[in-house]
Order: sequence, then structure tokens, then C-alpha cells
Amino acid sequence: MSGKNVIETAKKKSGIIIFLEQFKDLLVAILVVAAIVSAISGSVDSTLVIIVVLIMNAIIGTIEQVKANKSLESLKKLSPTKAKVLRNGVLEEINSEDVEVGDILVLEAGDMVVADGDIIDNGFLQVNESSLTGETTAVDKTDRVYSSSLVTFGRANVKVTEIGMDTEIGKIAKLMKDAGERKTPLQISLDNFSKKLAMLITIISIVVFGIYVIRGERIIDALMLAVALAVAAIPEALGSIVTIVQAIGTRKMASENAIIRKLKAVESLGCVSVICTDKTGTLTQNKMTVQKIYIDGKVIEPRDIELDNKLHRYLLYDAILSNNSVITENKKIGDPTEYALLDMLRKIDGEVKVDENVVRDTVEKIDEIPFSSERKMMSVQCKLSGETVLLTKGAPDILLGRCKYIRTKDGISELKNKGEIYKANEEFANSGERVLAFAYKVTDEKLSENSENDMIFLGLIAMIDPPREETIKAVADAKMAGIKTVMITGDHILTAKAIAKKIGIYKEGDNALTREDIDNMNDEELENVVEDTTVYARVSPENKIRVVKAWQSKGHITAMTGDGVNDGPALKRADIGVAMGITGTEVAKEAGDMILADDNFATIIKAVANGRNVYRNIKNAILFLLSGNMAGIMVVLITSLLGLPIPFTAVHLLFMNLLTDSLPAIAIGLERADSSLLMEKPRSSKQNILSKDFITNVLAQGGLIAITTLAAYSVGLSISRMFATTFAFETLTIARLFHGFNCRGKFSIFKLKLNTNMYSIGAFVLGILFIALVSFLSIGRRLFKIAPLNIENFMLIILFAIIPSVIIQTCRLIKEHKK
Repeated sequence: MSGKNVIETAKKKSGIIIFLEQFKDLLVAILVVAAIVSAISGSVDSTLVIIVVLIMNAIIGTIEQVKANKSLESLKKLSPTKAKVLRNGVLEEINSEDVEVGDILVLEAGDMVVADGDIIDNGFLQVNESSLTGETTAVDKTDRVYSSSLVTFGRANVKVTEIGMDTEIGKIAKLMKDAGERKTPLQISLDNFSKKLAMLITIISIVVFGIYVIRGERIIDALMLAVALAVAAIPEALGSIVTIVQAIGTRKMASENAIIRKLKAVESLGCVSVICTDKTGTLTQNKMTVQKIYIDGKVIEPRDIELDNKLHRYLLYDAILSNNSVITENKKIGDPTEYALLDMLRKIDGEVKVDENVVRDTVEKIDEIPFSSERKMMSVQCKLSGETVLLTKGAPDILLGRCKYIRTKDGISELKNKGEIYKANEEFANSGERVLAFAYKVTDEKLSENSENDMIFLGLIAMIDPPREETIKAVADAKMAGIKTVMITGDHILTAKAIAKKIGIYKEGDNALTREDIDNMNDEELENVVEDTTVYARVSPENKIRVVKAWQSKGHITAMTGDGVNDGPALKRADIGVAMGITGTEVAKEAGDMILADDNFATIIKAVANGRNVYRNIKNAILFLLSGNMAGIMVVLITSLLGLPIPFTAVHLLFMNLLTDSLPAIAIGLERADSSLLMEKPRSSKQNILSKDFITNVLAQGGLIAITTLAAYSVGLSISRMFATTFAFETLTIARLFHGFNCRGKFSIFKLKLNTNMYSIGAFVLGILFIALVSFLSIGRRLFKIAPLNIENFMLIILFAIIPSVIIQTCRLIKEHKK
């Protein structure tokens, strides 16, 4: 058995297949028929131009689609599933595709099972096998586990027996056919719009065809014009441009550590008005460092630990053994809180005094109850100094409730001073420190959750995870962007408030709720206070879902961050589920719409800005396409209604469709994000991209271009019919090229800066070059039926073409000056 541990996906379409699919469009098929009719009628030049334009359109479409597919495919490789394996007795973290038959998988709550295998060491393992069985309830596992299952509780060591396509999920994959990517809501909306537009243009084309036939034009010429008008008026590139801009946008986000798993998330990011974020690692540096230790009624520093003090040694044993993290020379594997304890132990009094590996090898470990968000504790049963001992660590307010005794330098006595311990815990928490309590119990009974009672309290260890330097600015940026940031954490409420206040999330007068507060509220009561609450502490998974629902009931689009198994349901419920890429469990990553490769809150704000930018660019590209096409429709309709000669030939309209649709629109889609995006309020998720203001802009800008095109047509008509079509064709084409700069944004080009989008300049220069070749080369004039122009004629056309952009830019300058 060999090969990588991967599930083979459906075969990707080749470039040739994608190229041929460009001809599947109904209107393109009609155009092919028209080209055949044109050839039969003897118009070889027109036939040749039509074929060349069709092929060039197909080539551009193929290149764009292949690039978009590659961009989306590359994103899937940016966040590979990780697996922990034991090789030669050493715990390693590797990519799941590198797992081999015979490896020992180390599974814990939150891990994804990446291969089929036999359980060889079981610790209360429960897994969710819904991907295989469809049943969402977790099941106890005692013998085998299967790839794609999610560990929801416990731990186990598993010997890998099958990988890749030989696994059960691999066998299912062999039976599946490629279902294709689902379209995003925006794409569906635009597809529906395109269908309606196609019907409207078809009606207009039939009317134009009828008018020209009645006026005595040759049927073949009238047919060619009507079909070409339909093709030129309908933005066939719309769907592919949306996909391309989204793919480029997601690639940009990935380069800034925000990996988009679902394209709909790109659209939704621009609508986010609330971010419910975890604290540890997201708002903070995720570099836990032990600061203080409360033991024997005193507060000491780590360097003050005395190894010959039996009480101190018991605390160290508890910190090492109720701890599954590992520190190797190259990396730290496990929970940051746990390896902070190991860091503390290694550097007592400035020197390495304790090696956790020696302790773990020396002490026999009998059983374990893993940490869970509900219990907020972890316990291990060991043979220590000849006794069977239960060692536990957990949240102080939970664990202290389970303690009946206390150990001091004088021995074990009844715990009567809980108030002093709670006070010490509160003082630590008020300083923003995270606190763990440690306790033990000598017992021979079989380990169960009932064992965690009547325990002997040892001490508290307080550690701090300082805020990230960039978090304060990111929270301020979110506020400026109309986005409310809310902290939801498992920490003590005082710790949570202290950190939230430093960062700028919590201010005096805000509500801060605990699990108990939320549990005592019904949904209506929670909805009444949710907009005034900025901190939630010691919450349960159910609490998180209720908070998200409460925000959504108020009409807010909500993003939720998470990293644990318990975060999965809330990530699914949120409009945007944001999973942690470093500390996140596979459950969280599978549930999320977006993965933060750096676990950094500031990355979310960057992603929001990029998401808004993608939507804005798509909207601007659509404005460009529709306003330019509208100008062509208006010119043809007005001239036909006035009984004037045909303003464009079929090949003119086809040339414009090739030259002034795809390339400038894609260039507009590549416009960079700017600071103004975070000064706008979140977009309503119900807002239609084709709003009243948007349609008004399409008609106004298209109307301006149509007016100057008609003016140029009139000047040309005073010379000859051929000059009239030449002036109209070149004016409309160049005006649309200039209009590409207008559609880059809502500000003037002086504010946007011309050189900030070199793609736009490239599309313009390429367009001018092509139109010049058509105008001044004899073969171009013959193929496109262009009148012989001199420099004066061409400069006059440029003048007419630039007038709409001058008017639009002047209006924007006046508006900016007033502001």
C-alpha cells in the first residue's frame, strides 16, 4: 500500500474543454449561425471578423477561467489538516497527507481522524461519524475509528491501517461524481438579472431588426446588426468576472492570513456588523507566561519554587502530569496554557531544574479524564510515591467547589479559608491574569467524574497573555467601520473585563455577563441586553449560540471566532464562522467559513476591508459593463427611430464587445482596497446590487456616452454614411475605454490616483492600440469598413470620446471640493 493519504477529487476540466464551453452560450450559437449566413451571402470579410472575434473572446474567457480555478485550488492547499503521530516514541505534528500505514495517531478532543485504524490505547474516546453515517450524535469508540470522523471527547492512540482511497470515506469518494461548485448568492442574483436583461435585449433586437427591414435594408444586414446588438448589449462576461474578482480577492486575503473556505463568505464580509471574538490568541499574543503562584497562603514568583519543599513538588507534579502538551527543540505542541506551565517548570530560579519528560517517564499514568468546556477541569490518575493519586487542574471557581481540604507546609487540614483563596484569584483576575487551580486526592477507586470531589487544594498559578500590539488599532478600526466587537471567552469575568478594557472593547457602563447570567435569561431578555453587552465570560457552547442568535434577531450580520470543538455549533450558526488556523481544532476549521492562519483579530478587520473591496469592485465592474452597453443600445434605438442610417455594423459591435468588456472590467475588479472602505457602515445583506441609485448611474453615464457618440455620428454623417459609422464606432469604443477610469471608484481620478491601478492603464493602452491599428492599417479599415481617417479626424473622435469622462470627473471634483 503506497501513495499519499489523500482523497482523489474529480478530474479537472482541461483547457480545451473550457475553451469549447465558451461556445455553449445561446447568443454565441446564434452568432455562429449568422457568420455562416454571412459567408453564404458572400460577405467573407464580415465572416472572418466574426470568427476571429469569437475565437479571441473564447481565448480570453478560457484564460480568465483557468486562472480563477488555479487561484481557488491554491487556497485549498493553504490550510492543510494536521495530525499528531508517534514515530519512534516521539510526538510529531505533520500534514495529514503524510500519514502512513503503521503510524500511531494521537487523537484528542477537537482532532479530525485522518485515516482508518485500530484503537490501541483508549481514554473515553467519542467521535462524530456524521460524514460516514449521517448521524450527528457522538458515539463511544472502543475498537476502530474511520477517516473524516471528528473527536468530540476523550483521547486515544490509533494504529493506522488504511489511508487515502483505501479508507471507508475513500471508497465512498470513488462512487461520487463531481457535483461542481455551488454558485454564490451574488452570482445567482446576477444570473437572474442577466436572463431578464437577455429577454429585454432580445425584444429590442427584434424591434431593431423589424425597423431596418421595413426601411428596406437587406435582411442579412438587419439580422447581423440585430444579433450583434444583442451580443454587444448583454454582458456575457458578467458571471466569469464575478468569479475572477472573487478568486483574486480570496487570494489577496489568503496572502494576509485570511483563508476563505466558502466564496459566500467574501460577499458576507462586507455586511458584518458584529464580531464575537475569543480572547486567547486572537486578541492576545497567545504567549502565556506564568507570573505568580499562590501557595500556602502566600504569593510567590516561579523562581521562588523550592524543589525540596514537598508541597511545592506536589504542585509541580500536578502541573506536569495533568498536562498533555509537549515542548521539543523546534516547536510547542498542545495548549498554550499547558506549555506555559512547562516553560515555568524548566526555568526555576533561572536554571533548568525540572525535565517534564523524566517525570512523565518515571510516574506511571493509569487513566485520564480530558478537559472539556462544560467541566472546565482535567484529571489524571497516577502511581506517585507508591500511592494511587488523582491530580486535577481547572478553573478556580469550579475546582474550589470540589475541594474539602487544603495542603500547607504543616500538612493536610480542612479547607476553611476559601474566602482568602477567592480573594487571591480575584486580584490576579483584576490584573488580567488567567488563573488555574490545582488539587489532588489519594484514591484507589476507578476514575470517573464522581472522583473529582472532596479534593485537597494545592494552589493557584496565574499567567498572563498580553494583548497583541495591533489589536487595539484593529478594534478602533472596526468601530470606525460600524462594527461592534464583543469578547466571548472561557476566562473569569474579571480577567475578561480587564483585557477587554485595555483593548478598547469594554468601557464603563457596558454589560458583562457570565454563563449563569445567560442561563437565567430567556431569549427575549437576552435580546434586550445583547446590544449593550461587550463581554461574556465562562460561557458554554449553548451560550455562544444564543448570543449569536440574539444579535441576528436584531438584524445584525454576525461573525464568530472559535478554535475548539465546543465552538463548532456557534461557528455554523454565525453568518461568518472564523476558525483559528494555529490553535484551532479540525472541528472548528471544518465548521468555519474562514480560517485565520495567524489567529489574529486584526486579520479579521483586514478581511472585512478586502471583502468590502471585492463587492465594491464587482459592483463597479458591473456599472462599467452596463453603462457602456446601455450607450450602444441608446444610439442604435435613437438612430433607428429617427430613420437614420445604421450607426454600427455587426463587426463594430462585436469588436467593442471584445475590446471594451472583459479586460477593462477585470482591471476595475483589481482595484486595491483603501482606507475609505473602513469609514463606511456595513452593507445591508438585503441590499440589491442593482439599487435605484445604481440604475440611475447606469442610465446617466450610459446616456452621456450615447449623446457624445450621436454627436460624433452627426459630424461624420455630414461627410458620408461610412464616416458616420466610423465616427460612431470609434467614439463609443474610446469613450468606454476612458469610462473604465471613471468606474474604478466613486472618487475623482485625482483622488484615486492614476498609477494606483496599472491594470486599468494597461487595458486602456491596449484598447487604444487596437483601435489605432483598425483605423490606420489598410487591412483593418477593409475588415471593419472604416473610413480613411486623418490625424485631425482621429483627434476629433478622441475629443468626443473624452467629454463624458470630463463631465463625470468635474462633477466629482466639485462634490469633493464642497466636502
